[in-house]
Amino acid sequence: MKVASACQVHATAEIAPGARIGDGTVIWQHCIVLDGARIGRQCKLAHNVFVEGGVTVGDRVTIKDNVALYSGVEIADDAFVAPNAVFTNVRRPRAFIPRKSEFLATKIGKGASVGANATIVCGVTIGDYALIGAGTVVIEDVAAHALVVGNPARQIGWVSRSGARLDDNLKCPETGESYVLSGGGLSLKL
Repeated sequence: MKVASACQVHATAEIAPGARIGDGTVIWQHCIVLDGARIGRQCKLAHNVFVEGGVTVGDRVTIKDNVALYSGVEIADDAFVAPNAVFTNVRRPRAFIPRKSEFLATKIGKGASVGANATIVCGVTIGDYALIGAGTVVIEDVAAHALVVGNPARQIGWVSRSGARLDDNLKCPETGESYVLSGGGLSLKL
């Protein structure tokens, strides 16, 4: 196990020998991190988080209670995953048919937030700083800075890096930052 010395791991957490955990990461009660999982620096894994081998978590990521991350999930730096969010890794699961060769990668962008009880179906990419509302079911890609809600997810607006909903001029009411439409969603106006 490659757990940095500056980490805090609760006594009830189970960290496999082949897991890699970065400096300053905190892992709370009843978490399980399997061989081949990589968790970055200064992350927070709340109570009862499961991280399978083949999962990559960036730096400064917060994953709240009762979240399972399955092989193929990639979470970029500064992302937030709320309690009870669900990730899948195969589209047509059957207990009696092996489908590990059909696992699909799921990517959560830098600074993106996944709301409580949201379901992220495998094979999608959630763009940087996107905001997935609580209970949302994501079945296709989400653009950078998009605000999506519902089942299935539908875009209802845009959000800034701080998570504030943008006005009609794509300006953040909190920070004053302005954004422009680009190929993958919005980007900060320079």
